[in-house]
Amino acid sequence: MAVAAAAYAGKYSIRAWQAFKARPPTARMQKFYEVGFQPVMTRREAAMILGLGESAPTEKVKEAHRRVMVANHPDAGGSHYLASKINEAKDSMLTRTIGSNSAF
Repeated sequence: MAVAAAAYAGKYSIRAWQAFKARPPTARMQKFYEVGFQPVMTRREAAMILGLGESAPTEKVKEAHRRVMVANHPDAGGSHYLASKINEAKDSMLTRTIGSNSAF
């Protein structure tokens, strides 16, 4: 009886391993936003750049900005354009007014 159970378990393990190897490869990291930057940065886009929610508190915005800037700073080989977009994202997230471009 024990031999039959071991054989059945081995057969199941081999099939499970083959099914695991046959599955399509998946990315192990978070999917990136593929569209590019919008002409005028929205709060949603700023949150995506910093990796936060749109209603993140000020402390979280500052922490996320620092983390992203350390990884993308121009002095450390990063892009000046990306650094400016990251700074713009921080400014956009810290501006709490809805109609910031309004004259009123």
